[in-house]
Amino acid sequence: MPNLKDIKSRISSVQNTKKITKAMKMVAAAKVKKAESTVKAARPFSDELMQMFRKMLTQAGEYSVQGLNVPRALDNYPELLRERVVKSEGLLVITSNKGLAGAYNANIIKAALKRIKDNSDNGIYTVIYPVGQKAVSAFKHRKGNFELKQSYISIANTPTATGANLIAEDIAADFVLGTIDRIDIITTHFNNMMSYSVQSWDILPVKVEKAEEHELDPVMEFEPSVHAVLQQLVPMYISNSIYQALLEANASELAARMTAMSAASNNAEEMINTLTIDYNKARQAAITQELVEIVSGAQGVQG
Repeated sequence: MPNLKDIKSRISSVQNTKKITKAMKMVAAAKVKKAESTVKAARPFSDELMQMFRKMLTQAGEYSVQGLNVPRALDNYPELLRERVVKSEGLLVITSNKGLAGAYNANIIKAALKRIKDNSDNGIYTVIYPVGQKAVSAFKHRKGNFELKQSYISIANTPTATGANLIAEDIAADFVLGTIDRIDIITTHFNNMMSYSVQSWDILPVKVEKAEEHELDPVMEFEPSVHAVLQQLVPMYISNSIYQALLEANASELAARMTAMSAASNNAEEMINTLTIDYNKARQAAITQELVEIVSGAQGVQG
């Protein structure tokens, strides 16, 4: 027969856990609404920037670094557009700093590990740029055909354009130096409050299909030149792509945490109900046993 004190202790413990998971669910629910609004508001700008970029590349024709002032690697747009034979690939792996979000972080890490294996099978060395503590922890002590490089912990908490630009400058420097031949982002796309999808985005070299002839604006003019404008537009496009990936990941993480904490709260409630039934049964059995002992004792005295 279960001990009444032990069952009562377990009920109390599960009730405390339920309070925590319910509070975390409410916090995530409050934040995910704002994150959802932010990511959806940013998508039209990203789409429009893509269309403008396509038209610009079509208009530019041949482009060269000659005559351009390139104080940063991110300003060297001709090099950022140039494709080359891939011997090494950089992966910007975007995770969260905290757990308790279901399989959210595990799914991203799994996708990154698969890419590392595929690269290794094809003779490609992988360099990891982890965003978020979970990515750092996942790769820090893991062995394989990859290298862990600059990490970005604080940026995962609150995605900002400034943080995205910092990442863009770092990866552009490695790409222009030639130490990395291709850089992709492993992130999640926010579908809705209940679902997200792990995706891989091309980031460097910048790959954008050129616009069709009928899409071009015949009165479009560029000052001082199309190349000077491209030098501003390419860094903006790269930074915005990273910023959009951070926003998508943030919204996906909050939605996953809200769902996970909701399920945990429901499971805790079910466990409390089950334990309460067990407690009542054990208590009734104890009372019955006491009555039997009293009756037996009384009969013994009478006899």
